[in-house]
Amino acid sequence: MSYRETEHLQVLIANERKDRLALVAPIVANLGHEVVASEIDVMDVGAVAAKEQPDVALVGLGQSSEHALALIDQIVHEAACPVILLIHAPDPAFVKEASKRGIFAYITDAEVDDWQSAIDIVLRRFTEYHDLEGAFGRRAVTERAKGILMERHSVDDADAFEMLRDQSRQANTKLADVAAAVVDGHPLLPKQPDISS
Repeated sequence: MSYRETEHLQVLIANERKDRLALVAPIVANLGHEVVASEIDVMDVGAVAAKEQPDVALVGLGQSSEHALALIDQIVHEAACPVILLIHAPDPAFVKEASKRGIFAYITDAEVDDWQSAIDIVLRRFTEYHDLEGAFGRRAVTERAKGILMERHSVDDADAFEMLRDQSRQANTKLADVAAAVVDGHPLLPKQPDISS
């Protein structure tokens, strides 16, 4: 996932109060973004987020903090987008609880001029998070492939890595792709014949 320009984003807004949704939607539109969905019901917001695939979600704190936290839970669980908490006034305890649920930032409705900057920062951090998550995944696959090669060829960790690297160079392909092929059972690196006999 690469960092995408933050012009004309698709934004999901969620709040239990319809009057707050009505206030937030025009602000988002004035920033040049499209509101793809406005949701109140916790039971629907996850499915809507999964269907619409917004670039970012704004979840407002309405009358019930539990409702807002449930909205955050559903969006984080169903959508591959960052969630920004929208609150009326600073509330450190609630922000802390929302951060445990997966928000990437919070903004207040008193700082409308700062919303776009917050969105820009959140999207960049979200991209970095996904890149890091991908790097950890690639490392795990490489470690699994090394383990397979160590067992298959009776070699140590360094030799297994060299086998992956050599195959990567010979095939002119990424090491992670070679590792994935080994993990998937591809006979890419068959056991070398024993020449000592």
